[in-house]
Amino acid sequence: MYYNDHSPPDFHAKYGGEQASLRIDNGAILEGNLGARALRLVDEWRVLHQAELLEDWTRARARQPLNKIEPLE
Repeated sequence: MYYNDHSPPDFHAKYGGEQASLRIDNGAILEGNLGARALRLVDEWRVLHQAELLEDWTRARARQPLNKIEPLE
């Protein structure tokens, strides 16, 4: 997540050499590309941490420090 991001609320995921920006609410890819397996894993993580992602989005917009969100295990 970046402090100068624009709406809609999104986060950035990297896997191998690929990266994408995804919507927090529905997981749609806004920019970039992830393979099918990586996208499934990222979407599983997004669903588990949607409230935390939205909280960090709000914090980023207010220029506050972001909270760490645990990775998918």
